[in-house]
Amino acid sequence: MKKKMNKKVIKHLKGDIKTFKHEAKEDKELVKKLSSKKHEKHEKHESKVHEKKEHKAKKRAMKRRVPKAKGKVEKVMHEFKEGALHSGSKKGPVVKSKRQALAIALNEQRRAK
Repeated sequence: MKKKMNKKVIKHLKGDIKTFKHEAKEDKELVKKLSSKKHEKHEKHESKVHEKKEHKAKKRAMKRRVPKAKGKVEKVMHEFKEGALHSGSKKGPVVKSKRQALAIALNEQRRAK
């Protein structure tokens, strides 16, 4: 009687093992499909972000330069070279740093627009 029980149990376990193997195979396939879809979504998102960045760069490049503003920078840098550029008002100290002169020039350029 024990032998018959053992055979039935073994037969049942073999069936379970086959079922588990089949389910594991299905799970692996499902994981592959899901990961590939996730990867595709990620690539699409990256391409959209890249397109937006390119568009913004083109917009910046296309902005029209104002001739007045260009003249301001030249004027301020010329004053600096002559030693007549003051920080703040004409009463302020003379600018000695080229960096500071450039900062003043860019500020005036921005105001001229």
